[in-house]
Amino acid sequence: MTSRPVIGISTFLIDAGWGRWDSMRSVLLPARYPELVREAGGIALMLPPDAPEHAAAVVARLDGLVIAGGEDVDPALYGERPHPATVACAPERDLWEAALIRAALAAGTPLLGICRGMQLLNVVCGGSLFQHLPDVVGEELSHLGEPGEYGRHAVRPVPGTLLADLLPEESVSVPTFHHQAVARLGEGLTVSAYAEDGTVEAVEGAGFTVGVQWHPEQGEDLRVARALVHATRLAPLTAPAAPAVPVVPVAPVR
Repeated sequence: MTSRPVIGISTFLIDAGWGRWDSMRSVLLPARYPELVREAGGIALMLPPDAPEHAAAVVARLDGLVIAGGEDVDPALYGERPHPATVACAPERDLWEAALIRAALAAGTPLLGICRGMQLLNVVCGGSLFQHLPDVVGEELSHLGEPGEYGRHAVRPVPGTLLADLLPEESVSVPTFHHQAVARLGEGLTVSAYAEDGTVEAVEGAGFTVGVQWHPEQGEDLRVARALVHATRLAPLTAPAAPAVPVVPVAPVR
């Protein structure tokens, strides 16, 4: 019997309350993320923020990696001041997940970035973000959904891309919840899906390096997650070193 691949998933690090505790520093992840990995045929392993220098050792023990959604990426990482609508409150996650992405790219480890995860992948590769999408494309198409609820809209895979092979329809309806998006595309990445308003909805890179702006864990479509699991069975045990990815130091914005 073929063993199930181990897929690491990054997590939130926030104050949360339950039972008799009003507030306790906690490592959290919406249950649909590990459920998605299990339904796709993998074993889910939560990866709480850690020292960035440990990322390569962690990735070496994984078959695949998912960078989950969450808070806005610190705009200082791509050299910009914060927009009034930007809520960048997770510096531990920024540094840890950026290190995980670099380690996965260097090792050839199959990687799936979801929402924030796709945005951070783009930033790690030297790209930038639109900090508030309504300023750029208006609000005719809702990417954010209603408060506390995921929205849904169509995305169009780009013919000839890996994503188009996975989602061969001309248009696919996806769950969505974001107010930021890819602006300048990162080095080594290709756009593989757009929304009808022109927003970049997916990117991909070498091997199985895929970022989707939507939330596949909130839907029933397992094709992208199953492709990640399948890619872990094809990934070489030792991959050649990838070209260095630009490292942008975090600096306070004055």
